[in-house]
Amino acid sequence: MDGSGRRGDYQPWIGLVARLVVGVVWIWAGATKVTEPVASVQAVRAYQLLPGELAEVVGRLLPAVELVLGLALVLGVLTRLSAVLSGLLFVAFIIGIASAWARGLEIDCGCFGGGGYDPDAAFKYPWEIARDVLFLALSAYLVVWPRSKWALDSVLFRRTSTGE
Repeated sequence: MDGSGRRGDYQPWIGLVARLVVGVVWIWAGATKVTEPVASVQAVRAYQLLPGELAEVVGRLLPAVELVLGLALVLGVLTRLSAVLSGLLFVAFIIGIASAWARGLEIDCGCFGGGGYDPDAAFKYPWEIARDVLFLALSAYLVVWPRSKWALDSVLFRRTSTGE
């Protein structure tokens, strides 16, 4: 910051936008899968990265994790922790998609429901990775600057001066 206070002027608004964008994406992703746990498990299995029992657990838990993470980000609760978890999930998804692409698998990413065979998958993989890199960058922004407008964190974890 150059001493003019400019970062302080726009940073909380950028944080709000980052929180809402990433949070809504997680809510959307979780909501499309939470009512169809079998399809979610099949989507995880399609990547052929996890052993059967672990794929089952991940497939069943992932939609709930996505929903909770999305709600936490939208509400601005435990923003830094939520952003760290969000970033880790995006890294895992980027690795999963890149791995499927490198191994010649033609599967729908399963990011927003679905999953399974997709004849256009090789064309979609770069765009899916780019999308997830963008969301990873927004999550990283929130790790560095977690304070944002209209976040419950500002009510729950008020800063106090040393003189109070």
